Amino acid sequence: MRKRLAETGLASIMVPAEFGGRYPEVDSLAVTVVREAFAAESAHLDSLLGMQGIGSYAIGKGGSAELREEWLPRVARLEAIAALALTEPGVGSDLKALSTSVVERNGELVVDGHKSFITNAGDADFYCVLAREGEGYSLVLVPAAASGVSVEKTHQIIAPHVLGDVLLDGVRVPAGNRLGEPGKGFSLVLATLATFRVSVAGAAVGLAQAALEEAVRHAAGREQFGVSLARLGSVPGNLALSWTDIEGARTLTYRAAAAAARDPLGNLHLSSMAKVAATEVAARVVDRCVQTMGRFGLVRGSKIERLYREARPMRIYEGSTEVILDSLAKQLVKRLTK
Repeated sequence: MRKRLAETGLASIMVPAEFGGRYPEVDSLAVTVVREAFAAESAHLDSLLGMQGIGSYAIGKGGSAELREEWLPRVARLEAIAALALTEPGVGSDLKALSTSVVERNGELVVDGHKSFITNAGDADFYCVLAREGEGYSLVLVPAAASGVSVEKTHQIIAPHVLGDVLLDGVRVPAGNRLGEPGKGFSLVLATLATFRVSVAGAAVGLAQAALEEAVRHAAGREQFGVSLARLGSVPGNLALSWTDIEGARTLTYRAAAAAARDPLGNLHLSSMAKVAATEVAARVVDRCVQTMGRFGLVRGSKIERLYREARPMRIYEGSTEVILDSLAKQLVKRLTK
């Protein structure tokens, strides 16, 4: 899988041109369009590509010149696999409750903690770790080979994914591995989300499109009661409604991605709307497509069954639907009651 992606050269869209990337800065629209295409074919490829950006973005924004030169060209060439380590066994959406800590001692950063459900755990060459530092939270680049880093492959989810727990036991790295200012790590996490959240919407649109195409092929090629299934009962209406849903989600996604490419933080609300809309559409569309295909939609190992499983986690990662809607509601009330 890694070799296939490396051969495309598309990992280069995840870093700035200065370090071997394709664009002057990471372009949210380009990332979104590519993830749309990848998610239609392989969740593994989509995840690997997406995490190259999500896991390394903070290096480009807050890393020292030495760190940028050391890691970003390798990320662009897929010679180094990136990971972002935020969540913990008892901490999901509420990141400010995390317990992983970092302390500076004699020119070194000492990191202790337990990160859970980390994408690329065990495969990554480095982890950007969010940890408490004093009264704030810092982001620290921890090489996977550093002493005290270990990985437990503990999770099997419904959509196969490279996941695991990352244990940090007195890990020592140079003080220069801190990304950004001490205690200001959340700003880099927010900048990362602002740039890449909309690309999840792109992936959801691609997945939904693939499911619809699978259902249409099935319906058009199958006859029931003497007529094509594509013309029978509620089937044509469901296919048309799914097409309509997908095009609506795609339109919002492209608009949000273009806005994020210009100003990620200033348009995070649009990216969040697109993420919610597209992932909800993907869930509805895939469910309709399974229903359209009947027993053939339930066959384990079939494409539509795989898409059905892969659609579900999209409403949870990169910000759950409920957390995003709560944030959007607060912004809406604030805007309209000034």
